[in-house]
Amino acid sequence: MNKNILYRNIPKVDVLLENPQIVKLIEKYHRDVIVDIIREEINKLRTFIKENDDISLIEEKTSQLVENITKSTEKIYSYNLRKVINGSGTILHTNLGRAIISKKHANYLSEVVTNYSNLEYNLEEGKRGERYSHFEKLICKITGAEAAMAVNNNAAAVMLVLSSMAKEKEVIVSRGELVEIGGKFRIPDVMKSSNAHLVEVGTTNKTHLEDYSDAITENTGALLKVHTSNFKILGFTESVSLEELSKLSKEKDIPIIEDIGSGVLIDLSKYGLKYEPTVQDSIKAGVDVVSFSGDKLLGGPQAGIIVGKKKYIDKMKKNPLTRAFRIDKFTATVLEMIFHEYLNEENAIKNIPVLSLITKDIKEIEESAKKLYEKLSNLKDAADIKVEDTLSQIGGGSLPTEKIKSKCISIVPKNISTTSLEEQLRLNENPVVARISDDKLIIDMRCILEDEIEILAEKIINILK
Repeated sequence: MNKNILYRNIPKVDVLLENPQIVKLIEKYHRDVIVDIIREEINKLRTFIKENDDISLIEEKTSQLVENITKSTEKIYSYNLRKVINGSGTILHTNLGRAIISKKHANYLSEVVTNYSNLEYNLEEGKRGERYSHFEKLICKITGAEAAMAVNNNAAAVMLVLSSMAKEKEVIVSRGELVEIGGKFRIPDVMKSSNAHLVEVGTTNKTHLEDYSDAITENTGALLKVHTSNFKILGFTESVSLEELSKLSKEKDIPIIEDIGSGVLIDLSKYGLKYEPTVQDSIKAGVDVVSFSGDKLLGGPQAGIIVGKKKYIDKMKKNPLTRAFRIDKFTATVLEMIFHEYLNEENAIKNIPVLSLITKDIKEIEESAKKLYEKLSNLKDAADIKVEDTLSQIGGGSLPTEKIKSKCISIVPKNISTTSLEEQLRLNENPVVARISDDKLIIDMRCILEDEIEILAEKIINILK
């Protein structure tokens, strides 16, 4: 086969630049960018011709060149990060950004970040201030800690704490708490990076107080507790309580550090969930420094919050790593708003979306399911659609065994596969993330917001009609 003819059939750049469709793109966007995209698409087509022998397929690809240039241009000029409708039933979906913030908080955030702010300026004294000052007193009031600060995530928080309190010293940890915190980042790796030396004690399922006591040496810098918020070990298990460890730490004059993970500030057992230790519990038990995530059960932005004894927090604020790990004005603003809500538990449950979604009444979820079902009532010939019981989950490495009763819309399409329906919803202009179970598309209504029901119905109808 002589492919030279096929190569010659590819329009030249100058010819393509005169194409009416390309002219419109140049008028709308930047000419140099369009030229680069044209060259990229021509190179892709040349590669396709080189690797394929089907002439009809090559001719089809060549005829689609202008269309592909248009698609590539629109893609590069469109935002990749966008809103997603969460029908998965996972409230803290790590891949979907974990905790969402309320429109009230977003509006205030917009007001702050679209103007200059007093991020690091003390208005009362007229001099340089500290970005933690906007929320430090709030955190201390809520948790009972002496001091507080925040960095960009909890892994950074743990690293900063260890680097400040136990650099070149031994840190004792139970083997049952050497967790992987996501993305293959593991406690031993974080500890190594902070130049602290790991000392493992006990076994995976059982660790006793004497295991810690026997491991203490002159070079012991801290005792570390890691709350296993993203998994549970069941059966023949035993661990050392914070109260027991606190007593040992006082006897040996060695500080306790705790990575409590999800950062619960409210007793969720009052709302029908399993009890999860709170930050306040840890401070009361005598833990010297506690770190936790901002975008899990706290319900705020991605951050690593550190609370505890002032002498340790002050040391961390002076650590060079703090500069590398520091939060920006977006995070500082939202953290202040979120902690303000916690001054009143009722406000926190109402105004922090994560907490309101967790405690959402099943009747309210059922009403949302019925609304969506009614809007899809004309699709009886295209799919079997039902309102069914389902189970939501917290997600985000929080309360791993906890399932919450919920309601869902189940769809079994008749003219396309369930996989195709899921894919088309996911690749839509307004992406919808659902799940497939028993060859049914499941849209859990717990995380579907009121103003999303109409949009969701329209997308499903357009695909199935």
